[in-house]
Amino acid sequence: MKNPEFGPRVNYWRTRRRIPMAEFARLMGKSLRWLEDLEGGRRQADPQYSVMVLAARHLGITVDRLMSETIDTDCARETEVDAVRRALQRHDVITGNFDDGGEEAAPVEDLYRALAFARGGFQAGHFAQLGSEIPDLLVAASRAAHQHEGDDRLRAYEVLSLSLELTEAAAIKWGDAPLALLAGHRAVAAAERSQSPVIMASAARHLGDAMTAHGEAAAAAEFVLAAARRLEQELLRSGPDGYSTLGMLYLKAAMAAAAASEAEDRDPGRFSRRVPDYLDEADEHADRLGGDQDRLWTSFGPTNVDLYRVASHVYLSEGADAVAVAAGIPAGALDRLPRERRAHLLTDRAIGEKQAGQRQQSVQTLLEAEELAPEEVRCRPRTRALVEDLRILGAGSAEGRLRLLADRCGLPG
Repeated sequence: MKNPEFGPRVNYWRTRRRIPMAEFARLMGKSLRWLEDLEGGRRQADPQYSVMVLAARHLGITVDRLMSETIDTDCARETEVDAVRRALQRHDVITGNFDDGGEEAAPVEDLYRALAFARGGFQAGHFAQLGSEIPDLLVAASRAAHQHEGDDRLRAYEVLSLSLELTEAAAIKWGDAPLALLAGHRAVAAAERSQSPVIMASAARHLGDAMTAHGEAAAAAEFVLAAARRLEQELLRSGPDGYSTLGMLYLKAAMAAAAASEAEDRDPGRFSRRVPDYLDEADEHADRLGGDQDRLWTSFGPTNVDLYRVASHVYLSEGADAVAVAAGIPAGALDRLPRERRAHLLTDRAIGEKQAGQRQQSVQTLLEAEELAPEEVRCRPRTRALVEDLRILGAGSAEGRLRLLADRCGLPG
């Protein structure tokens, strides 16, 4: 039964199960070199059935699943993304009119717990599961905002806005910019009804992100800066939550300006010149905050500002600068950030390394990101495009590892 894909399939499942290579070699009763050759496609091209059974047993799957023609990359399926889109298109979610037999709205505290759970999954890099969690959250939060009264209604609108922000963030990860834009606009509208300046700022920064992803970077920069000017005094009086959301507005302004510069043909400098100023403004608010914190799931602080410096250099095709800034970020500070933030930095760094001609190192950096948050590498369109570019350009001694990564990304051979 000739199957040249056996080794890459073992690699895919071993990586998915987070089993170190040396440990899996011991489980198989083989040497590390044997396993390296197997996963690299240089051994067992016509695998012995006993080897297949043993590998499947230690991987916790059936032989049929191990040898399946289709590798499940654990990415969000179109049906799950459609479920989120349908929830946003529901009449009762849009209008707030819930005439469904008198079902009572959930207590706001329960909604916050559900939101925190889903947000925790996002920060851990588990984006696919959000496709099944977000629709129920949107419906429940919309019902609560409609049925509660007084302060509970205001708090319900806060949860609704934050839930729509999560929808926007997930849609960005899924590569669905129109869905992100829709959720971002709804988040801003709900935030205004919450009457909370902090929630308004938080929603504005997410909409700015969505507008940038949708190709409206110049407008995004104007929007988030207008929000910052309008809300600044109230945010400064709001303490750490206010400092964090105000700082994030300037980080999004920097990213939007960098993206606008890349899209501008006549005078790109009019946007790129502003990027350092916005990053410096964010730095001031990070200093005011006093360190890295995760207020309202922002991960804002000096380290996240550095992450955005790396990202802005990548946007401006300044790969060597991006790599230099990334190398200067203290490892201890990075370790305290959520997995999604760390993996995002590594993928930005990998793009910078590709831009700087360091393609072999780019592959290694992608593998480090994959180990942290597999979906950030295997499922995001921008990262899959990077893998394709590296395959075309060549990655020297990293070719074998790149080929296996492309397989795990589900890219055609």
